[in-house]
This record gives sequence, structure tokens and C-alpha cells, in this order.
Amino acid sequence: MRAAENREGTSVDTDVIIVGAGPTGLMLAGELRLGGADVIVVERLKLPTGQSRGLGFTARALESFEQRGLVPRFPGLETSPMGHFGGVQFDYTTLEDAHFGARGIPQSQTEAVLEGWALELGVDIRRGWEFTALTQDEDGVGITADTPDGEQRLRAAYLVGTDGGNSPVRRAAGFDFPGTPATRGMYLADVTGCGLKPRFLGERLDGGMVMAAPLAEGVDRIIVCEHGTPPADRSETPEFAEVAAAWQRLTGEDISGGGAEWVSSFTDATRQVSEYRRGRVLLAGDAAHIHLPAGGQGLSTGIQDAVNLGWKLAATVRGSAPSDLLDTYHAERHPVGARLLMNTRAQGQVFLGGPEADPLRELFAELIAYDDVKKHLAGIVSGLDVRYDMGAAQDGAAQDGGHPLVGRRLPPRVLRTAYGDRTGAELLHGAQGLVLDLTDDQALREAVAGWKDRVLTVTATPAGPRDAAVFADAAVVLVRPDGYVAWAGADPAELSASLTRWFGPAAAL
Repeated sequence: MRAAENREGTSVDTDVIIVGAGPTGLMLAGELRLGGADVIVVERLKLPTGQSRGLGFTARALESFEQRGLVPRFPGLETSPMGHFGGVQFDYTTLEDAHFGARGIPQSQTEAVLEGWALELGVDIRRGWEFTALTQDEDGVGITADTPDGEQRLRAAYLVGTDGGNSPVRRAAGFDFPGTPATRGMYLADVTGCGLKPRFLGERLDGGMVMAAPLAEGVDRIIVCEHGTPPADRSETPEFAEVAAAWQRLTGEDISGGGAEWVSSFTDATRQVSEYRRGRVLLAGDAAHIHLPAGGQGLSTGIQDAVNLGWKLAATVRGSAPSDLLDTYHAERHPVGARLLMNTRAQGQVFLGGPEADPLRELFAELIAYDDVKKHLAGIVSGLDVRYDMGAAQDGAAQDGGHPLVGRRLPPRVLRTAYGDRTGAELLHGAQGLVLDLTDDQALREAVAGWKDRVLTVTATPAGPRDAAVFADAAVVLVRPDGYVAWAGADPAELSASLTRWFGPAAAL
């Protein structure tokens, strides 16, 4: 990566430094490259661990992969119709356009896919680089890292910490991290040679909860949560013997004759930074929020943090962004993170509580028979209910007074275009803004002309009545690069205002 100057004329090594090459960091790196920014990713590990805490991702993360054309890189990917809230299972397919997400995909596979994609896009990934310190001023951010070649320094216009729940970047930059401390410790392990019966959703026992699910021939993923186990302040990985002993105390089964491919521990600590940005340092994924693992939401929320931030940060370093565009990252994603923490704490109470939680579980089992409750819980767990406040883009009008699509993700509807039948996700592969001209309106297309370097305009017709119903009363739909609808309507002046709001001033024609 060649040295360059940022738009203030200060020397930098790259536009953006990302610390952490997990799914969030790699997704962000790819998004930044699609947006025209140069990126260096520094990662402490010399090689990926191959370990996989996550075994899939939710519907919103899958849609993010679809809109970048990444789904074919997950051969055999299948979505699951079944989800749960606090262990109370329900069928998402009773809801329109809903599914839980992709199951059975190890996090290691997701990371490999994203790393390959990022490298193809020209991301500079430096493994074996351990972040140790940062300095920040008005013009940029400098970092220091321990590397195989000794201490190294880099400077960029912006720094993003995607370095996990213990984030050194978060600590070095002085972010507040309020929340609730851990109250219990739990084990997770991939065990071999134990011959376990499946306990897919977990089994509550007198002393706690255990879960077991087959991963491969002779390999099972287990989780052990024993009541009264305090959260440990661990500097070392727990031994398999600890896990086997806890399993035997809860189930009466002796698995000590088996082994483990890997073992880890986790807690129910719940915390979120009070701000996602401090000057030129930003946080995403677990660096910004930690919680009890429940429903595969952590990885998926991190992916969506990255997709929300990537195009905004890229436009900022290119100099084409409105002055407050980067501030909308915190404004939009902090409430989503807070809702994530709320729902995982609630699930912990339902799923991991002892006999005192039985009435709550019984009530959930009754309520979940109602479609409205299913829809609400599906929206919470899979992110289907996320709606960003785009009010300022509607020329000052309140969001609730605009089109129902505004602030929501563009639905997976089929459109007939000059490129053939396409969904909105397929039209977003290049990570540009998207204007859907649904009435072949020349005046509206002329209103977009000054943004043609940042926005793709496509004349489209809904393929069928069900597709058309979604776009009723909208001559034009403006979609941001992250797939969320910024504006929908028929007034060229309002369209121009929204384009300026999200993509900066029009270019001279």
C-alpha cells in the first residue's frame, strides 16, 4: 500500500486502518474498498484459528451477503425455517418473507469467504501485527503494533476497532463501556468420542442447562451452564477436564474418556459503548457491544454494523460525503445494539433461569402461538424490524409521514429491468446508491443526473402484483448502498434533497 495524503494534505499510509480480521473487520474492509477507500487490516493472529463460536447467521446478515454477490461462495447454504426466543421454538415461515437465517455454517468458513473477497478487492491484510497503542489528532490516527519484524507504526485518516469484546482499541481510545457485569460462567466446546445424544435447543436440568448438537462424524458442539458457577477471570483457556466434570455433575454422563478439538468459556456480561465514534476512531461488532450468545446475533449484528459504516466512511475519506454523514453511523446502529442487549438479556432470563423462571417460560410458550408475537420476536432476533430514521431526507418531513418503505430494508421483490429480472440485492453488488425509476419518468431521471458518479439509476417494473404492492404510490425509490430505502415518492425536488442528504452535493454537469 503506497503512502498517500488525505484530503487535508497530511501524509498517511492508507485511508483506513482496521484492527481485527474477524467477520466484522473483513466485511468492513470489503465495503470500504467497494466505496473507493484504501484499507490496511492488522490482525494479532498469524493464522486463523479455525475455531467457530458461531454456526450460522441471521436473515439480515444473509441479505447483506446477497447484496454483494457473496452467497454463491457458501456452497450448499440453506436457510432454516425454525427460530427460537429463549429456547421457545417457533416457525418463521408463517410470516411473509421471513426465515431465521443460515444454519450450520462455521464461523471459520464465513471468515474464509470474507477474507478471500477482501483480498480480491485489494485489501492489505497484515497478520501477526498486534495493536499496542494509538495517537489521534485533527488530521488522522496513528497506531503502533508489535510485528514479526519488530515494532511498526502506521497512520491513516481513520481507525476502526473490530477487535472483539476485549478490544484494545476501545480501551486505548478511551471509550466508555457501560452495562451489566457477568453473573455466571459457561463452557463451550467441540468434543470428540463422547457419543452424545442431541440436545439441539438445550435441556434444562436441576443444576443448570446443557446443549449438544452434532457437527460432524464423532464431533459434537456442547454448551454447559451450571447454576452457581461464577464468572471466572481467565487468562488461560479452560481444560477439557473442567468441562467434562461440569457435564457429569449436570447429566450424570461421564465424557472424560473423550476429548475436545477446542474449549472456551463465556459469560452473560452485557455492555455497549456509549458512542460508536470518538473523533477519528470508530468501533464495530463485539468491540462496540457484548452480550450473552443467543440465536447467532453477535456475528450478524457485526456484519450489519460494517455494512452501515463502510459506504459512509468511504465517502468521507473520498471527500464526497455530507458533513454529518459519519455521525449517522452511531445514530443508526447504537439503538440496534441496545435492542440486541435487551433481547439477549431477556432470553438469558427465560432460557438459563432456574425453576423461578418456569412461569415465564410457560407464558412465552402460550404467547408464541400468536402470529403477531411471532412477527415481533422474529423481528427482534433476526433484525427484520430495523428501521432507520430517514426523516431529514424527506425534506424535513417526519419519517412516519413518508412512504412505508422509507427507513426499511428494500424488500426482496423481483423487478424487470434492462438487465433482466433482478432483485434489489442483485442491483446493489457494486455498493453504489440505487435509484429505481418505476414509472420511466424523464424528469425524475434528470433530477439524478448530478449524482451519476455515486448512484446507479435503473428503470424497473415490478414483475407481478405482489411485487407491485410493495412499491405502490412510489414513482422512484432511492436506496442507500447498505440496502436501506432513503426516500420514496414522486417529487423531483424531494428526490434531489434526499440525494444531497445522503450522497453530498451534485457534481457539475
